[in-house]
Amino acid sequence: MDPVVALVLGVSCLLLLSLWRHRSGRGKLPPGPTPLPIIGNILQIDVKDISKSLRNLSKVYGPVFTLYLGMKPIVVLHGYEAVKEALVDHGEEFAGRDSIPILKRSKENSGIVFSNGKTWKEIRRFSLMTLRNFGMGKRSIEDRVQEEARCLVEELRKTNGCAPCNVICSIIFKNRYDYQDPDFLTLVNKFNENVRILSSAWAQVYNNFPALIDCLPGSHHILFKNSDYIRNYILKKVKEHEESLDVNDPRDFIDCFLIKMAQEKDNQGLEYTYENLVSAAFDLFAAGTETTSTTLRYALLLLLKHPQVTAKVQEEIQCVIGRHRSPCMQDRSRMPYTDAVLYEIQRYIDLIPVNLPHAVTCDVKFRNYLIPKGTAIWTSLTSVLHDNKEFPHPEMFDPGHFLDEHGNLRKSDYFMPFSSGKRMCVGESLARMELFLFLTTILQHFHLKSQVDPKELDTTPIANGLASLPPLYKLCFIPV
Repeated sequence: MDPVVALVLGVSCLLLLSLWRHRSGRGKLPPGPTPLPIIGNILQIDVKDISKSLRNLSKVYGPVFTLYLGMKPIVVLHGYEAVKEALVDHGEEFAGRDSIPILKRSKENSGIVFSNGKTWKEIRRFSLMTLRNFGMGKRSIEDRVQEEARCLVEELRKTNGCAPCNVICSIIFKNRYDYQDPDFLTLVNKFNENVRILSSAWAQVYNNFPALIDCLPGSHHILFKNSDYIRNYILKKVKEHEESLDVNDPRDFIDCFLIKMAQEKDNQGLEYTYENLVSAAFDLFAAGTETTSTTLRYALLLLLKHPQVTAKVQEEIQCVIGRHRSPCMQDRSRMPYTDAVLYEIQRYIDLIPVNLPHAVTCDVKFRNYLIPKGTAIWTSLTSVLHDNKEFPHPEMFDPGHFLDEHGNLRKSDYFMPFSSGKRMCVGESLARMELFLFLTTILQHFHLKSQVDPKELDTTPIANGLASLPPLYKLCFIPV
């Protein structure tokens, strides 16, 4: 057969298959824009600002609609009511995790974040229990964060530190690292680089056409290399732990997991494996380092941009804590303005705009639509955190969004920076503790000074694919 004829026939078959799949499935799924053969709705999505595209489409198709990325259908949930109904009211049915192609190669169905079914439930339960009870009678996690905050203050007198990574390192590996330790700096840099890549437009293009782009040069290869390095580093630490393990005196998360592995060695389920240990440690690393440090970097930028807010926080710190003791979590209940600022920071920056993709675990009847098992679900956290009915002027940074008329803290069900439901971030309590203790300790000891007029500071994220990343800025820490 003539090669040209064969090519035309092949393309025609693909087009017909694409059209058949779209038409056969769309009768059950929510409405949405008409997809093109093979590429779906990719031309209707701005890969540099997916949240904006979803907001515009929701105005046409409502809070529940269907997009196609290539030939893959994705049900989008936009707005608090739809997101809450799915993740909370129908939490079990929407608790699946859809894969992210650019991450699929090294993390499929292992660890905490990207696993499913029995593996996810078991590893998540174990990780939550270990984090909550960590220390086995030794120092609490709050003690570790306070210690690290003090170390950070000393480091800030010289240079910028990376404290959140050190806290999670101490939980996973027992020891904290010196800020200039080459292993520590390498890990931090590789995590930073991976998040920048995952938040870029290139990563979104890769996720739509992985088979094609996998063969091309690009930053995805750097991400793969960095991920392999981190996983090999963790595996090396696991082997070191095995050699010095004392089952009666577990030192950290790795020890606890190794002990559980030994206890479950005859279990045919095989959830407690080296692969799940490395992936779980990787997940805790990623969630406990880069997301928290990005939030802190963004927080300092916003405090720099709004000196009047910073001054009120420092006044509250002086009144409640003073200068001569470290802040503790008990202080938070007596610091409503500071608490409101922390809530507003997380609401405003909208760290993970479209959340990590969910999937339905069974055929689901949802708002008169039938969503087949395995269908990917996107939940727009932006649409919840920036809801203009719950938060007047959501585009503005205003701690008043979380204060009542008497100046008391006003909590909101719309506050979902850690997602909601069954897949809610396992490290939420640690992240919130770190944010409070680090920022109050920094502001207890330093005034923040910008090298430009604060009005000229731009707080617009430089990327907002997977995560919203703050722009670069210069900041001076002036001792109080």
